[in-house]
Amino acid sequence: MTKPKIHEDQKYIVGLLANSPLVIKSIYDRFVPKVVHYIKQNSGSEFDAKDVVQEVMVMIYNQAKFKNLELTCPFDAYFFLLCKRKWLNELKKSTKKEVTINEDLVSIDESASTHAFETQLEDEQQHLFDKMFEQLGNACKELLKMTFKIKSMEEVAENLGVSYAYARKKKSLCTGELTKMIQSSTEFKQLNQ
Repeated sequence: MTKPKIHEDQKYIVGLLANSPLVIKSIYDRFVPKVVHYIKQNSGSEFDAKDVVQEVMVMIYNQAKFKNLELTCPFDAYFFLLCKRKWLNELKKSTKKEVTINEDLVSIDESASTHAFETQLEDEQQHLFDKMFEQLGNACKELLKMTFKIKSMEEVAENLGVSYAYARKKKSLCTGELTKMIQSSTEFKQLNQ
């Protein structure tokens, strides 16, 4: 199977990553008005829309920086779908609001939909991981943080002043505990539906 061709709109991803004022202004001028209109049409305000846009911009930036996001669809479709999903999730949390969905605002590109879904899922998984990580004991947090930064377990053991065997065993136990906490959470069950 051939690798999908990177879309010319990758320039927006590159610009966001470089924190280019021109690219950011272009995104706000070209793509944000449609998001604001959509959210205002679906029980939201301009303030809500600006919050959603800001969160999605950070989400896209993180995908670009940490996951090497390569856009294979128009940025417009990808950005709009992420904003739309983010807003619909906000509405789900607050069941007081009614949702009127106007699907005519965007032609749904399968690639954009896939990118948007993956980005949102990874963002939600990261939030869940961070939340559960904070619930670990201090010794586990310290050990795991060190293993995130230092790849060599020998070096981790030396920094902690423990034997290599103990560091490996403790890492395994801490990772197991974190995994169990994540998998038993209601958020994990919701992500896997």
